[in-house]
Amino acid sequence: MTKRHKITIIPGDGVGPEISKATQRVIDATGVDIEWVYAEGGETAIKNYGTPLPESTIDSIRSTRVAIKGPITTPIGHGFRSVNVELRKRLDLYACLRPYKTYPGVRTRYEGVDLVVVRENTEDLYAGVEFEEGKKETLDLIKFISEKTGARIRRDSGISIKPISRYGARRIVKFAFEYAKENKRRSVTSITKSNIMKYSDGLFMRVAEEVASQYSIPYEHKLVDNMCMQLVQKPELYDVLVLPNLYGDIISDLCAGLVGGLGVAPGANIGDKYAVFEPTHGSAPKYAGKNKVNPSAMILSGVMMLRHIGEKRAAERVEEALASVIKEGRYVTYDLKPNREDPTAVGTREMADAVIRKLKD
Repeated sequence: MTKRHKITIIPGDGVGPEISKATQRVIDATGVDIEWVYAEGGETAIKNYGTPLPESTIDSIRSTRVAIKGPITTPIGHGFRSVNVELRKRLDLYACLRPYKTYPGVRTRYEGVDLVVVRENTEDLYAGVEFEEGKKETLDLIKFISEKTGARIRRDSGISIKPISRYGARRIVKFAFEYAKENKRRSVTSITKSNIMKYSDGLFMRVAEEVASQYSIPYEHKLVDNMCMQLVQKPELYDVLVLPNLYGDIISDLCAGLVGGLGVAPGANIGDKYAVFEPTHGSAPKYAGKNKVNPSAMILSGVMMLRHIGEKRAAERVEEALASVIKEGRYVTYDLKPNREDPTAVGTREMADAVIRKLKD
């Protein structure tokens, strides 16, 4: 008797509903028994609930413990706070897990890339501890720093605080090593700027070394600027990368560039209790409703989700089917064609149909 899984699905904004539906259809075609629980987030939630992240959505994820979501629009410089950031905070989804893999048929300068970025989600400069230029509390902080350290900070500065704790560093590095162990990965590399930020990045590096000593997996440390060069020159030398929040965000996009872009870049935010899977690209509102965008990143996020819930064979089947469709290059969206103006390019639905046909062959 197969196990039934309850999974929250948040369609998202822009192209989100289209790629969410495509992914749902592909996963259902595997025969895995899933009860989909719909929840809202983003612009549609604002219309219906007055907030981009209703409590009912949080409650749904807490109930099912697993969710998959489409991209959600975050206005730049105004409007509501990022739903993704709020989900990570509310559910303590401290590990951002992003695999990057080259698939034949995707245009890229590289072959054989197979990297996994493990990014700490809750600390570092993204903790949101900021002081606005000109405010009294900012001026008080500048005075305090000057009195305690002798460091001079210009009075017209804005200030962001960079907290990195032993606790946060330990659990993310341990997550990376456990992932490497479970998935039979070759090595783990921690990445910081510890030669400059000795008390924050330095702490992360020292904790990583302590955790690494408890495993038999090969480990090394790299400085983030050097690592960027290393990845561009010889990405095949690296495997699992574990980083503080800001560097993890930057290196994630670099790695996406190595494998052909965000269109084939899945992701997950995982904690000890809950996990939320999502593509790493944005909501692309100008393409909404046009049946045009590549669903691969969200389908691959579904692959990650299937592995997480123990449906590993189904996950392998979906990844193999998608890889086959991409390699053949016939039923793929415009961005996966050698010429983006190719009139034979298909839409989101039709590409999902091709993956489903492969699953049923």
